[in-house]
Amino acid sequence: MRAILLGPQRRPTLDAVVRGFPDGRFATVTAGWQEREPDDGELQGLLGGRGVGLGLYRRWLDVQERDPEYAVAERALQGVLGELADLYLLRLDYALQAVYALQRRTSGSAVAEAVAAVRSLDAAHLGHVNEVRGEFFDRLRPHDRPVIAAHRSAVADFLGEAAALVVAGGHVGVLAEVLHLFNVAAVLRSPVIAWSAGAMALADRIVLFGDRSPHGPGHPEVYGSGLSAVRDVVLLPHARARLLLDDTPRMAVFAQRFAPAVCVLLEAGTRVEFSGGALPAGARVLGEEGHVTSFGEAA
Repeated sequence: MRAILLGPQRRPTLDAVVRGFPDGRFATVTAGWQEREPDDGELQGLLGGRGVGLGLYRRWLDVQERDPEYAVAERALQGVLGELADLYLLRLDYALQAVYALQRRTSGSAVAEAVAAVRSLDAAHLGHVNEVRGEFFDRLRPHDRPVIAAHRSAVADFLGEAAALVVAGGHVGVLAEVLHLFNVAAVLRSPVIAWSAGAMALADRIVLFGDRSPHGPGHPEVYGSGLSAVRDVVLLPHARARLLLDDTPRMAVFAQRFAPAVCVLLEAGTRVEFSGGALPAGARVLGEEGHVTSFGEAA
């Protein structure tokens, strides 16, 4: 699948990408904006008026209203996932504090072993999240529920005629939720253009991060699985604004923790195009030594 990932669009570069698609209309996802989903005038301008909004957030609200059994079950699911996240973050805090303490004392195998323990914790959490979600979908069987099935069919029809799918940013959790619920991955055949949280939602693993909180640096955390349109990457929109990139030891732990996946920076003006699933040479990435470098070059 061809996927074009862009940096934040405060200074838009989307219009330049769109010029490479002279024919057809674009299916757009602005569900990450939640209640502001219909406010897509600026986006439509960048798309030359060729966008067709899929309305995934509106469709999700419709499911909540017209299928109360599903809505109740989904709220219960969110409660279970919240409990899993709380336990994971508690264990993650202790595990990463151990990594940083060892890193200050030694550069030997003890640090590598501690990072490996964090990696195992991340993998176990992702496995638990996917297992819980899988059990939920097996039990609720969305494809057999008339309201959801009708929305899935309409979304599939739109996507079947689209020159490309365009996924804007916003709330990454909401984006991942609606993209999964309406089965976008199963019917997607066209290229995808995405930025910020929209890009994160395309990955096989969504990692939340933010070092510049008023309460101090937070721990990067595995949130869940996205569409898997791009794999073996951790996508980092607004990296310079949100990460302490000058803290080389901390960044080394970040990159080593998620290896062999590659941590890809998506800054303003960035365009990273995946073709056949391969990360292109020259993409700006976080190397395992903790330095920003170009993919394919030594850290």
